[in-house]
Amino acid sequence: MDRFACISVFVAAVEEGSLVAAGRRFGLSASMAGKYLAWLESDLNARLIQRSTRSLSITDAGRAYYSRCKRILEQFDEANQEASDASATLRGPLRIAAPVSFGALHMGDIIARFLADHPQVSADVLLDDHYVDLHTAGIDVAIRIGRLPDSDLVARRLAPCRMVFCAAPSYLARHGTPQTPADLHAAPRLAFSGAVTAADWRVTDAAGGSHQIAGPLRAQANNMQLLLAMAVAGLGVAYGPTFAFGPAIAQGKLRQLLPDCAAEELTVQAIYPSSRYLPSKVRSFIDHVAAAFADAPQWDQFCAGDSV
Repeated sequence: MDRFACISVFVAAVEEGSLVAAGRRFGLSASMAGKYLAWLESDLNARLIQRSTRSLSITDAGRAYYSRCKRILEQFDEANQEASDASATLRGPLRIAAPVSFGALHMGDIIARFLADHPQVSADVLLDDHYVDLHTAGIDVAIRIGRLPDSDLVARRLAPCRMVFCAAPSYLARHGTPQTPADLHAAPRLAFSGAVTAADWRVTDAAGGSHQIAGPLRAQANNMQLLLAMAVAGLGVAYGPTFAFGPAIAQGKLRQLLPDCAAEELTVQAIYPSSRYLPSKVRSFIDHVAAAFADAPQWDQFCAGDSV
């Protein structure tokens, strides 16, 4: 007898609570479904389900066997779907979530190129710096930055996200250029208030010493681009990701401070629901984003070798 069919009937019997319903799922009579189950138990030499005229109850051996068989059937379905999708045209809506500044600065061109390659896919993009529940919001994939809480979501690393201290030449002309972390302790800070993951003003010097920068708060905002504008205007010292401040440093509008010290490094990740079957359009989009960043994003190169 077909072992795979027997396993399928067994799993259905556990889920449906009866052999009649299990047989109905596969177009079998209750007696034939019972024969499939009996053959499986005989082959395993183990009782999987206790049967009576009114109910079924799963045994301890059956419970453990069900858990493994359920995963096998799910993986089989996923393999079939992936094989089918491999030759199919990508189509349908793709819901994407990303942080506001990161999305506005770096995701537009990437999404546009993906849609150009796949004209039957449409994008619905949600930019939000607050935590968005993927299941509740119906999000297919989210781009997130920082340390993530444990969950049933799957994360794929896309690129590094380095943090830097920086200030405008006009600010440095008035206050001088900091040479050590101690020189920043009295500096007016421009702080980002909307981080999902806390990224404090901490830096490690060349000797390995850790320094917490806690100067007076000059301004804070929940938008990184607004902080960038204030930093360029010379209002104070900013601390933030190279994806936001790197281009301004490369253009000379800002200068990186303490380049020999190490600030925190975060991670840009693609997050998607569970380890169950991932639709081909979602998998293809994640691969597309990963290739665009290639683990050496342009924003992190703006500051390479820069010094003040």
